[in-house]
Amino acid sequence: MKFVVEKEYIGIRLDKALSLLLKDKSRSYCLKMIEDKKVFVNEKLEKASYSLKQGDLIEYEFLPEKSLEIEAKDLGLEIVYEDEDVAVVNKPKGLVVHPACGNYENTLVHGLLYELDDLSTINGTIRPGIVHRIDKDTSGLLMIAKNDKASLSLTEQLKNHSCKRKYIALVYGTIEENKGKIHAPIARDPSDRKKMAVVKNGKDAITHFKVLKRYKGFTLLECELETGRTHQIRVHLSYIDHPLVGDKVYGRRKVIGDSGQFLHAKVIGFSSPSTKKWLEFDSKLPDYFEDFLKTLEEI
Repeated sequence: MKFVVEKEYIGIRLDKALSLLLKDKSRSYCLKMIEDKKVFVNEKLEKASYSLKQGDLIEYEFLPEKSLEIEAKDLGLEIVYEDEDVAVVNKPKGLVVHPACGNYENTLVHGLLYELDDLSTINGTIRPGIVHRIDKDTSGLLMIAKNDKASLSLTEQLKNHSCKRKYIALVYGTIEENKGKIHAPIARDPSDRKKMAVVKNGKDAITHFKVLKRYKGFTLLECELETGRTHQIRVHLSYIDHPLVGDKVYGRRKVIGDSGQFLHAKVIGFSSPSTKKWLEFDSKLPDYFEDFLKTLEEI
């Protein structure tokens, strides 16, 4: 693959320019590409610190994917529902959904291979059955596809926004409105590629919220996703100055709790890929969440 350096990239380091161009790759990944001699500037190898000039021809290849043999592991997953097409799993906080850089073992996928006899392979061996994700430190319900027909159906429902996805979120501050809509585009944060942010030319993103209860200094919300961007609820709530409690990335510098944000995927609903019957599932808040709400009642 190749691209010619335009005006906006002049004077930028080679590794940073690559990370800006390859929006789904981190800067460390781009640095590894350069170190492994996968990147050429004007048909020559250059250092990561090379300052780009207008008209430079950048040619690059991606790093070879790491081969993974994923073994089934008993992680004690809670399978809420299962039929011949789909399963619904209640993911605990702290569990990564599928293997990725830095997390190759003990993921949700490892547990699904142990619990379920069949999983769709349409998304490859690293993400069998996975059609959508929630963050490592978010708990709650996920749809799992057991065959390729189901995977295509669920993916289409996510795309056309016909699925129901409701989350319970605890945020800082008092939200005066009883309900509202956050409509703000999301993309990679230009100043930190590991984060997402509200960005003018980002992808359209809509989150609906309803106040469930107000505490002293905190508000409990029900959030419903109309779109499904990476870190959408976390980014949107931070954008309106009511970040999630416990969020180490988008929240306040002083973090309450030690296990991530107080966000739970409570309700999920979708049409059965075979019967078209509406299926909807609800889950209770995790104990740590309920316990913290009880402490707020006493303030």
